[in-house]
Amino acid sequence: MEIKQKIKKLPSSPGVYLMKDSLDNIIYVGKSKNLRNRVGSYFINSKSHSPKVIKLVKNLKDFDYILTDTEFEALLIECKLIKEIKPIYNR
Repeated sequence: MEIKQKIKKLPSSPGVYLMKDSLDNIIYVGKSKNLRNRVGSYFINSKSHSPKVIKLVKNLKDFDYILTDTEFEALLIECKLIKEIKPIYNR
């Protein structure tokens, strides 16, 4: 499924998203109170993004997500996953 189609199907719920490259490696872990809006924001207004985010989007080939009940729970999971996985764009 194309990324933009996948974004449209995201829930507007809190959660954690895991960005992946073409080798299926997790390159970034983020959290959000609204997954659809946050993940979608990477693909609009690219001129206002930092060079790091522009490079991330160029390397992005897929993403997964974990739904949570609260934004705080998403924060805890994000921190845990960053420590475990050590994604290149979270350094």
